[in-house]
Amino acid sequence: MRIHIIAVGRARQGPERALYEHFSGRIAAWTVALREVEPRGRVAPERLKAAEADLLAAAIPDRAVIVALDETGRQLGSVDFAGRMRAWRDDGIADLTFVIGGADGLDAGLKQRSDLLFSLGQATWPHMLVRGMLAEQIYRAQQILAGHPYHRE
Repeated sequence: MRIHIIAVGRARQGPERALYEHFSGRIAAWTVALREVEPRGRVAPERLKAAEADLLAAAIPDRAVIVALDETGRQLGSVDFAGRMRAWRDDGIADLTFVIGGADGLDAGLKQRSDLLFSLGQATWPHMLVRGMLAEQIYRAQQILAGHPYHRE
């Protein structure tokens, strides 16, 4: 299964990027690729989320399962998240795509198109930090499915 993380904005060198690279580099069970998108030029504030959604949607592989990270989404504990990853893997899903919106969140149309709205909790997180948090949860799911004690350490 190929995992695509498609995110608005370009992460510069710093702790957020380092966190993402640390955990994504430890994922061996699946191929993980990060694709960063951002609108070119000035976009009117009322059009920004739609412009970002267009770029995110264009980067989603055909027939991919789409998981949109959104504060209104379903909160899954790590074991339940690992169970979802197992189900997608066992169902033969070739492409699993996580989409992360910009600072203002995701466009409603992209959320409706998603197979799952997923929340990392009730708190609002900086969208650059969410990449690392998501990579850690994917790594944790890998370890849970492998029976490794990382989840309980």
